[in-house]
Amino acid sequence: MERIHALKSKLLIVNAEKRPVDGIANPGPHQIYRDPRVSVLNRELGGLGCDKVRVEMIYGGLCGTDVHLVETNPDTGYIRCSAPADIPKEGRIIGHEGVGKVVEVGSRVYHVKEGDYVTFESIIVCYHCNACRRGQFNQCQHARLLGLEQDGLFGTIVDVPSMLTHEVNALAGSDKGLKTSACIEPAGVAYVACQNTHVSAGDVIVVFGAGPIGLFSAMLGKVVFGASRVHVVEPVKFRRMLAKKWSDHIYDIDEFFDDGPCSVDVVIEASGNMDNVNRVFRRLNANGRVAILGRSGVPLVLDAVDHMITNAVSLVGSRGHLGGAFAKIISLCENNRISLDGVVTEIVNGTEGLCDLLQSPKKILEENCKVLARLNG
Repeated sequence: MERIHALKSKLLIVNAEKRPVDGIANPGPHQIYRDPRVSVLNRELGGLGCDKVRVEMIYGGLCGTDVHLVETNPDTGYIRCSAPADIPKEGRIIGHEGVGKVVEVGSRVYHVKEGDYVTFESIIVCYHCNACRRGQFNQCQHARLLGLEQDGLFGTIVDVPSMLTHEVNALAGSDKGLKTSACIEPAGVAYVACQNTHVSAGDVIVVFGAGPIGLFSAMLGKVVFGASRVHVVEPVKFRRMLAKKWSDHIYDIDEFFDDGPCSVDVVIEASGNMDNVNRVFRRLNANGRVAILGRSGVPLVLDAVDHMITNAVSLVGSRGHLGGAFAKIISLCENNRISLDGVVTEIVNGTEGLCDLLQSPKKILEENCKVLARLNG
């Protein structure tokens, strides 16, 4: 194992100037960090922690949150990311979706071994706070997010907390299975959103945003949870075309509000456009449910409060993939009930390919859905 310790890992790093906006009591990252810079660096691996695994990465998945870390508000220069993030002076290794092969395990790691293929959860929980002790792990009060608050997966070899790893040997026998494994984290987020909105047989669902999480919400809502009709709303033509595979009706935003359904049971807002929630609210049936997943840092203004009260409409924030979603998604994939790799629209080569692509955030949105990077081989 000394050979591994002597290796250098090629890593994708984000740096940014830390300058909190004046006059804001509890600023978010989009009000703290500005002028982000993304680069590829080589760093030597140190000793492996007792609770960690060392993984040779195969595929890393680019998330919208990663893009928002390097995309700025043109008027202010501050990053768009409003999810919890901590960018130290030495930079943050980003990336929280992927699949790789274990090359070494720490002394207190027993559930995976050298040679196993693994995919990763992205929320590091404490297990001790009130939320964790109630089994509400996605809302851990001391959570640290992989690739945002702790160094992540975009490297040739990375060290990851072992608690995050899930063995996926049954899927790793093919390139299709490896791509699928790299998409399990966002699929888990979509699964939890369907759970949080209690999607059930016969429901009519509207999904705003045809990025990976939106498409997985449509896919799971119909195939796994039993929705009768799935409507997807997406302003980007490329993504609308891709969404046809998993939805009954696809709309541009204005088209939906002109001609979309007037009777809706569940709304999953995965685009970050909070205006969608306000505009669709009066179309919700009695006991309708709304989940907000997309982060934008902008306020939600709701003017249909009387409709909400009269019809017992529920509005919930939905974050995370913990609580069993990973095991269920893996089983669904192993048994060919769902196919996650269908959202993959581009594969770039290495950290250099990711670095180049991140210079053009608009291209990622308008010409792609899920981008994977082949980080080794």
